[in-house]
Amino acid sequence: MIRLKDTRLQSTASILERALRTAEYYGFTPLERALEGGKTQLPSQKNTALSFARKDERPLFASARLCLSVKRNPGDIILLSRLVKNTTGAPSYTLELHVVGAPAAIAEALLIVVVSGIAEDIGVSDRVLTINSIGSLESSNRFVRDVGHFLRKHLDSIAPALRPRAAEDPLGTLIQLFEKGHPSMNRAPQSVEYLTEEERRRFWDLLEYLEISDVPYELSSSVLGSRDVWAHTLFEVSRKDEETGTRVPFAVGGRYDPLATRLLGHPGVAAVAAITCEIRGKSKTTPTRIASTPLYFAHLGAEARRKSLPILENLRREGILVEQSLLHDRLQEQMDRAKRKKISHMLIMGHKEAMEGTVLVREMATNAQEAVPVRELTSYLRRQKVRV
Repeated sequence: MIRLKDTRLQSTASILERALRTAEYYGFTPLERALEGGKTQLPSQKNTALSFARKDERPLFASARLCLSVKRNPGDIILLSRLVKNTTGAPSYTLELHVVGAPAAIAEALLIVVVSGIAEDIGVSDRVLTINSIGSLESSNRFVRDVGHFLRKHLDSIAPALRPRAAEDPLGTLIQLFEKGHPSMNRAPQSVEYLTEEERRRFWDLLEYLEISDVPYELSSSVLGSRDVWAHTLFEVSRKDEETGTRVPFAVGGRYDPLATRLLGHPGVAAVAAITCEIRGKSKTTPTRIASTPLYFAHLGAEARRKSLPILENLRREGILVEQSLLHDRLQEQMDRAKRKKISHMLIMGHKEAMEGTVLVREMATNAQEAVPVRELTSYLRRQKVRV
């Protein structure tokens, strides 16, 4: 949880307003606004049959169901934000960011970059991103099987109250032992060792996004979750408590494809990041609409997509609004979206531009365009007076 004293702001409302503004910059629409168009009826489900290995997984069931109900067509990619006031524990808010319908690792990368940007904006320093992958259901099944063998070998060293759970829920037991700092955890099976080659490449793609975006991370085998909820990526962002020297998580997330599939009644893909902050001082806030912008960023190819994230984040820091479709693959689809928004300038990065470190700035009225070095892009846009 983010405490007010760990930030440079004076109220919870200020934290939430900045967080929502950053989320909307990257295209996240408040769930309330998205639901104005109605909901899709999902199959009736109960969460009692699900196995929850972590206490933060149960609230995700209701949120995921609401967010998935906004999806209209199979090919839709939707970015949603949801602000929830927590009714248990210390008074707090949780800001959830959901990416629905995007199967590639760029979805998790975008969530992590947004969380990092929010933390930077509000002044949370000494933060640490820890990340792990549990792969597909088949890979995690092999991992959990060996976790069960491991726990049986070390049953005598496990607290008596926890031993019954070791047989019924090996993964949940392992998570608790990690949290308690059990001395045998450095010898426990690691989920990344069970990934297939394809799953490893997917995980490497995510790590490459983070490295290009200059987001530091640590690999950690202790970041785990239920197979009924998660697949592939799980992550946690913590701040260092100056008083105790311990790490205190304030954001968690990952890809919840298994839960999405269960709720939809057919294969589904979705990812989430959830940021929690305490309630102190003024806390009431409402999402605001960011002003329309004359700029639209389009990419073509994997390398251009990788290089796009740090460019967009730099433009955000400089206060230059730009819309984008990073989660879409085809350039024509992005161009069509841009035309519907009646933008005046298109920023385009293809493979050639990604290799050269440039961006094409195209004036839509005349189709005149110029290749601008990435390092000069913000000053160029200001000189051309195309920023909002």
